[in-house]
Amino acid sequence: MKIIFFGTPEIAAQFLREIIKTENVAAVVTQPDKPAGRGRQVLFTKVKSVAVENNIPVFQPAKFDAGVINSLSDLKADVGVVISYGKLIPKQVFTLPALGCFNIHFSLLPKYRGAAPIQTALINGEPETGVSTFWLEETLDTGPVIVEKHAPINPQDDAITLEDKLVTLGFEALFETFSKIASGACAGTAQKGTPSFAPSLTKESGKIAWEKSAREIVNLARGTRKWPGAWTKFFTGSQSGKTIKILKARALDSCPGELIPVKEPGTICGLIKNDSFVVACGSGFLAVEEVVAEGKKPMPAWAYWQGSRLKVGDKFDIMQA
Repeated sequence: MKIIFFGTPEIAAQFLREIIKTENVAAVVTQPDKPAGRGRQVLFTKVKSVAVENNIPVFQPAKFDAGVINSLSDLKADVGVVISYGKLIPKQVFTLPALGCFNIHFSLLPKYRGAAPIQTALINGEPETGVSTFWLEETLDTGPVIVEKHAPINPQDDAITLEDKLVTLGFEALFETFSKIASGACAGTAQKGTPSFAPSLTKESGKIAWEKSAREIVNLARGTRKWPGAWTKFFTGSQSGKTIKILKARALDSCPGELIPVKEPGTICGLIKNDSFVVACGSGFLAVEEVVAEGKKPMPAWAYWQGSRLKVGDKFDIMQA
């Protein structure tokens, strides 16, 4: 099959590498290159890097003008494959391939339409998710589903491990979709159920509301581990005003040792030696296991505690739930 591939970040590049092994990728469409890092050096997108390495033509339109549309039309592609392209593709583009374009999405549609389905499933404490391939329509993630694959979400999963799991499952869904296309059994079925949405995360998405339950805060840390992180600021103690990200934690029913009687959410109320410091939440207690302090690299929470000059009774800031 002759394919036009639409994608931008590393997760899309992984799929492009797989497709190149068996299919004819006639062109790649990716977002414009952007400056990055302290030197603001302009870098290729991850998908562009793979395309250049394999001598595949690359299009990087800021918008799909007539010139780009005509060039893509001239390719006479059979199908388009879309994954994490970065913006909506207009109808006059996704209908250029003979069969249209299908998208690989990391949820069981219509659940978690949008840009952050993996993170949102973790933040919401879902026990299951999956991968869907579906035909593009003009509206966001609404088209007929071609292939659906289910995957359990384990309590230890975070945004990194779950993405790895779903990428592997996504390869299976991708090639099963190609098989259906080759056999002519690719019309798909209408999405069923109540839609829900997973918009892009912002920095504020990771701000911890200590009035929430310990379990909810654990899930926030799991879902935002890659970015922006579950973060908070101290407003008492030697670290007052500084930000800390909680990368890993577990929920407890009680505060070990009951070192202080204060149970106000956001208060450091106890310690588990050589393991964690414990913070009171709206419901339950959070044993903090791994952190990133402001300007530092990830480290075990106990190592951070020993060097921070914090003490039991210090508090984090409070955000109303």
